[in-house]
Amino acid sequence: MDKLSLDTLGRHLQSLRLARGLSLSQLAAAAGIAKSNLSRLEAGNGNPTLDTIWRIAVQLEVPFSQLVEPVSAPVEEEGIQVRLIDRGGDTPQVDVYWMSCAPHILRVAETHTPGAQESVMVISGELEAGLEGETRLLGPGESHTFPADQPHLYRTGETWATLLVTIVYAAQGDVL
Repeated sequence: MDKLSLDTLGRHLQSLRLARGLSLSQLAAAAGIAKSNLSRLEAGNGNPTLDTIWRIAVQLEVPFSQLVEPVSAPVEEEGIQVRLIDRGGDTPQVDVYWMSCAPHILRVAETHTPGAQESVMVISGELEAGLEGETRLLGPGESHTFPADQPHLYRTGETWATLLVTIVYAAQGDVL
């Protein structure tokens, strides 16, 4: 992420944290990250991983999209790029992401908020996706939907994979 995007993310993260009345220590402990890392992130420094941003979003009780919405650059980590395409404003909350994964990538994703459902549609390449132990191999035009509030994974083969990822968050009170 470029410096401007990191600054924007940091300011937005801090405003969400303060709006919830959480200290740096409280949020860092709940998200399982070092307080110093959270402080650097809020200051617009560091290089946050997708998992770090997911953990923070879950602890702030906001969709990932709400945390990254002000950032125009893709969120990247080794071999993976994710860009928010649209953050729906209806109930339930529906977010759509473009995702690109390099060859030979295994990404075990953080669990999302309770009741969230994820759909992955492959645009190009091949991708194995789904709950750990219950994955499906997908090719162009194929999709798979699974509960995203459980550990799930993405695994590419010999080529890049490009996908659309849709996350439908459970409305308050809809979680069993």
